[in-house]
Amino acid sequence: GLINTYWGVIIPGMANIFGIFLIRQYLLAIPDSLLDAARMDGAGEFRIYWALVLPLCRPILVTLAIFTFMGAWNDFMWPLIVLTDSSMYTLPVALANLLGEHVQDTELMMAGSVLTVLPVLLLFVALQKYYIAGIMLGGMKG
Repeated sequence: GLINTYWGVIIPGMANIFGIFLIRQYLLAIPDSLLDAARMDGAGEFRIYWALVLPLCRPILVTLAIFTFMGAWNDFMWPLIVLTDSSMYTLPVALANLLGEHVQDTELMMAGSVLTVLPVLLLFVALQKYYIAGIMLGGMKG
């Protein structure tokens, strides 16, 4: 069912143990006194999560999104295994496919390399402040 489909490439990339550990470490830095103060103000558990914890987690969630995107975008081996149709290849697999046995089109390879790097670079520039905040706060010990 998932062979030669984009879902076969996307779904396994969503299960990431690194993300669980990263968010856990970040959540351990949130003081319990903050959550207790919200409870004393009459907030329920869902309200605490939605109005307090989730906004505090925005930097680490953006950081995780960048890490996950970069990992999926640059992944070579899994798409090579799952995708059999060359029209569905991801950019790293397509770039490797351009390397011929006796012919190598350098200009095409350089253009493909720029196309491969550009989305990651634009994503990082757009989300840089969240990324730096997430890295700094995720590394703190509570």
